[in-house]
This record gives sequence, C-alpha cells and structure tokens, in this order.
Amino acid sequence: MAIQVIKDKCKGCQLCVKACPFNAIDMEGKLAVINDKCTACKACIAKCPFNAIENTGSEEVVDLSAYKHIWVFAEQRDGKLMNVALELIGEGYRLAKEISEDTKVCALLVGDGIGNLADECYAYGADEVILIEDPLLKNFTTDGYTKVITDAIHEYKPEIVLYGATHIGRDLAPRVAARCNTGLTADCTRLDVKVSSYIDYANKNTTLDTSTLDPKDPSTGIKQTRPAFGGNLMATIICPRTRPQMSTVRPGVMQKREKVEGAKGELVVFKPTVKAADIRTTIVDIVKSAKEMVSLTDAEIICSAGRGLGDASGFDLITKFADKVGGVVGSSRACVDAGWIDHSHQVGQTGTTVKPRIYFACGISGAIQHLAGMQTSDIIVAINKDPDAPIMEMADFAICGDLYKVIPEIMNEWDNAEALYDASTK
Repeated sequence: MAIQVIKDKCKGCQLCVKACPFNAIDMEGKLAVINDKCTACKACIAKCPFNAIENTGSEEVVDLSAYKHIWVFAEQRDGKLMNVALELIGEGYRLAKEISEDTKVCALLVGDGIGNLADECYAYGADEVILIEDPLLKNFTTDGYTKVITDAIHEYKPEIVLYGATHIGRDLAPRVAARCNTGLTADCTRLDVKVSSYIDYANKNTTLDTSTLDPKDPSTGIKQTRPAFGGNLMATIICPRTRPQMSTVRPGVMQKREKVEGAKGELVVFKPTVKAADIRTTIVDIVKSAKEMVSLTDAEIICSAGRGLGDASGFDLITKFADKVGGVVGSSRACVDAGWIDHSHQVGQTGTTVKPRIYFACGISGAIQHLAGMQTSDIIVAINKDPDAPIMEMADFAICGDLYKVIPEIMNEWDNAEALYDASTK
C-alpha cells in the first residue's frame, strides 16, 4: 500500500480520519490504520501535524516531451461524420496553430469502409487522418473502439485527444483515459492552450508562474473549462502530470472552419489487432426510433418555450411559430420534466448546447443551466411577463408581455416583412 502510518509518530489525534474523504482510516486504540478503501489521495499526509503518515509508493514519471500533436476522434455514424467532429477539427486546428508550426491536428477515423471520409476531414482543417478499419468496427462497440484507440495512442503518443460529448463520446472517452492512465475533463465549453512548463509544477518544485513560461518548452498544457456546481461557476482544469490530455466537448460550442474544397493531408493507416473475443457484447440488431427527432445543433433559428406556456397545448403555438420563421422547436428542462415534450428538444446544460443565429426564448425564466446551453446564440429574443427574469438581462431584444399575444403579432409582422421583401425583389 502506498500510504502508511508510522506507528512511533502517530499520536491518535484523529485529524487524518476527519480529513480522509473515502473513510479509509480506522482507529485501533490510539493508532490510525489505513484500510483497503485508500485511493492514495494524500489528504491525510497534508493534515497530519506529526508527519506520521508517509507515501511509500513510487509515482510513474511521464516523459511529457514524448507526446506531440492533437487528435480529434472523428465520430461517424453510418458513414457520415457527425457535426461535432467537424467542429472539433476546427478547434484542433486553432489550438495547433497556437502551440507551434510543427503541431498537427489529426482526425481519428474508426469503422469499416470509411476511407472516403478522409477528404472531408482534410477540407475542415485536418493535417493528417489516422484510419482504423476492421469489419468488427463497422458498428460502435465500447470494447472494440476502446481497444483500437488505446493501441493507437500507445503507438503514436498524441499530446491532446478531443472527443465530442455525444452518447458515444461520453461512453468511449473515460474508458480510453483509464487505460492510458490519464485524466479526462468532460463536457468542456472552452479550450485554451498555454505552451508552458508544467513539469516543475507537476513535481511541486515551483508554483505555476505564467510570466516565466518558455514558448519552446515541449510540454503543452491545455486549459479545459467546463461548468461546475450546476453551472454556478466555470472550472478551469489542467492535466500537468500525465499524457495525453483528454477532453469531451459539447456539440455546438466550437466553430467549424470554412470548408476548403480539394484540401489534402497525410493518410496514416493503423492496422488494428482486434478479435471477436475482445468484444464482450454482440449487436443482434439496430432499431432506430420511428419518432420524429429534432436537430437543434444544426438549426439557424430555434423557438424555445418554458413553463410560461402553462400546459403542453402551448407547444401547438410554438410549433406554428417555428414553422413560420423556418426554425425548430426547443424547450426548457421544466417542460421536458413535466412530460409536455420529448427530451430531444431540450436546450441547456442537461440537454443540447446550441448556437443558432436567432434564439426565441418564450416563457423561459432563464435558469443558469438553460443559459449555459444557449448563451452563445448570435441573437437572443426573450418573451416573458416578468421584466426581472434573468433571460431578459441576457436578451438582445426583450419583450415584456403575454407570449400568447406577442407571438401571433411577431408571426403577422413576419408575413409583412416577407411580403415587402418579395415586392422589393420583383
């Protein structure tokens, strides 16, 4: 065990017992004893005033300089790249340029018969595509994808690996991180890179002073920002001791690059060593839901509604409104929890993060969890009876009134605007 109590020094003060977050210290008489719940977090070492607890284990020192380049898991389904993959390639391109001219952004394609997607990755900013193909990888399985990606990471040693915070990304990323013995920051909304000397900081030889950083240092620290404590604050997290640094990033947060038709890059084919025995689940059949799904992440106009609708019938008006302005229907969590609308329409921290050109918030008060999912919209229009609602402060245009009266007026004006436009173009 890495953490041990020095019997001759222990005074039985029990401060270590109170400090341990895992209930991993028992008292046997006046002596503290470490039990099997210990995770070697070292909280007890810092708390003991008698230096009676020591760490006897040796920590593996990772050669940070051996890891280079940025990888993006280019998630595809049925041979089509997910939009978040293209967003992350664009973000990876931006980060790579900030690190150094030698840093590449590499798209990681996993599947079978998907080599044609490489050109699309190049067009959106990938310098290199790492292609992993095998019939066993045709459909996503946690075991299969985890094994081949982990093997590729061990082979090529990327410094940063980014995943989309989709159902697949959230399932895959923590398993790969665990096998690579590294950390993972989930649901990031912002990424920043500081080419910096994190090595001394990791070894606790110095504090992290960004004013003395050497831009030629081979160690690149990525600062990963995500909402914490229910969105009440934004936490910035670093991974100074291990590599690769891994993040899942919410769809709709990052900006895609302009597509460059005909762009080319380097193709690296990684031959996986995956067997059927490596995959513990068998896909018998894939059944897709027949219900109508909404694509909030790609919508340019979203008409969202909240508890201010009064009841589920209010979504009839919101649907007509969305059809009129060429948008899609969104919702706050309150409406989803009440059973008024399907979860696929939910916007917010526990729903979908969106970035439309116009976001109509109808009868939504603006809880911080909802604001976290739509605050990057280009234009926010809020309709609410309460002039002091938080959404009204964030809105570019705030309309104080009954949504059942305001929305029909907007629809009428929309018709008038279209008529004037048509007349001016004739």
